[in-house]
Amino acid sequence: MERTAVDFDKIYLNLSKLSGKMRIADIGLGWKASTGGNVGNNGKNTGKELFLLPKEDLLATLWSRGSRGYELRVQTRTRGVIMMDGFEVEDFNRLKQEMQRFFDLTLDHKEHSLRGWNWGKPDWARNELLFQVGNKPLFEIPYKEIGNTNLTGKNEVAIEFNLDSGKAGDELIEMRFYVPGTIENETKKKEEEDGETVKKEGGEGEEGEENEESKSTITTEEVGAATVFYENLRDKAEIGQVSGEAIVSFSDVLFLTPRGRYDIDMYPSSLRLRGKTYDYKIQYKQIERIFSIPKPDEAHHLIVLQIDPPLRQGQTKYPFLVLQFVSEEETEVELNVSDEVYESKYKEKLKKKYDSQTHLVMSHCFKGLTDRRLIVPGSFQSRFLQPGISCSLKASEGYLYPLDRCFLFVTKPTIYIPFSEISTVTMSRTGGGVGASRTFDLEISLRGSNQGHVFGSIDREEQETIEAYCESKGLRVRNEEKIAAAMMKKALAAEADDDEDVDMGSAGEDEAEDLDFQEGSDLDVAEEFDSNVSDTGSSDDDMSGDEKDEERPPKKKAKKD
Repeated sequence: MERTAVDFDKIYLNLSKLSGKMRIADIGLGWKASTGGNVGNNGKNTGKELFLLPKEDLLATLWSRGSRGYELRVQTRTRGVIMMDGFEVEDFNRLKQEMQRFFDLTLDHKEHSLRGWNWGKPDWARNELLFQVGNKPLFEIPYKEIGNTNLTGKNEVAIEFNLDSGKAGDELIEMRFYVPGTIENETKKKEEEDGETVKKEGGEGEEGEENEESKSTITTEEVGAATVFYENLRDKAEIGQVSGEAIVSFSDVLFLTPRGRYDIDMYPSSLRLRGKTYDYKIQYKQIERIFSIPKPDEAHHLIVLQIDPPLRQGQTKYPFLVLQFVSEEETEVELNVSDEVYESKYKEKLKKKYDSQTHLVMSHCFKGLTDRRLIVPGSFQSRFLQPGISCSLKASEGYLYPLDRCFLFVTKPTIYIPFSEISTVTMSRTGGGVGASRTFDLEISLRGSNQGHVFGSIDREEQETIEAYCESKGLRVRNEEKIAAAMMKKALAAEADDDEDVDMGSAGEDEAEDLDFQEGSDLDVAEEFDSNVSDTGSSDDDMSGDEKDEERPPKKKAKKD
């Protein structure tokens, strides 16, 4: 006889932003968001599917305080821990009864430690790590929430968490454990002496018997407690252990960002980077873009992966992974899949065997497994017939690639600038002296922002090519040199016109001054001689006043203002 399903309203699934309705029925547990979309079977908001948990997958149920009231914590066989919170305290008895009635499971009440200690003991449960204080859990870390872990010091282990935009509020992204001390590890080693015979001595006339003898030894070694903690966590969270064999592997690949050499194992849905210090597991869905570009030095080739959320090493984030290869280096690999699997899954995406340049093989593998478009250089060519140009970004030297839909600067930092976000491209020359005439700066301004990027020390001979390329892509280009030259030409023309007007005005003024002088000289002649004017000439000292006045010309009167 089918039993009537039971519903609980305003319940949140795995710390989701949206509340919904949880239903308990004969077939299992279900949850559906009230508004704004639904949640898929992985517990994440997809807007397409409901979340369903079959009855056969339930292992145990626990009741405890949660982030929004009280929480039902469900331990499963294949899906880790499922958290449903938002219950009221009075829901406990009803929920306990329904769990027993539908699934024959006991709902245990679990109390957390409230001492506030930051030291305790780890408990490696089936689906989560429990941090115990006084035999009570202080907090739990589901293994499925762990994205990566690294041994960052002799006694320190770092745990990085997966980011989920569907969760409400701020998210914890990293936690570090200090694990002091050492642990004695006993290993039993069995040594077999293959191919050797040991003769046992017998009595006189007896022949020795030939036997194979084996030896067993037990060795004890001290291992750091942090190392043991780190290895246990890697095993439980399946970091570095992806189900199934790697489809293809590449060893000792040079990474410019983050710096180091890593082995790359490619699996059906993710890849693993294995280095000396750090190991990473990257889902293919994290890879947003793949760039395959040659370096202008003609000796190396770059593969750039843009990933979101970015890779993290401590406080440093790496949204771009930059791989460098020797251009002429070749590799020969074969996919580690059966012919049947290859024909059904990978025939249209990958080749069964590769024997070519390493960067070409890896680019094709990335493209086929991620289903992402491979971005390669477009029509732009520098004066050296290269797809990139040498330049500097602040104090960093690198290369700028004008691609079909974006600018890409490599390597540190790696900058991606899509054309759709560019407001203006400005070309200018800064400073003075000989160097300023040989290089120019390229400033890229972004839409709706006061920020931009200035790429300096670009060869002067590249300016015309870059300007023409930007104009062909519909970008607004502003050439300050041409603007300054036009303004100078306009200023010189205006100055020439002013000089011509000044010359014509000066000629008229001189003529007027001459006329004034002539007219003034006639009017200023005295009608009568002045007998009291003193004599200034030394040669006329013996002459009388009347004689002096008669012999010298008439004196002009001073002009009155």
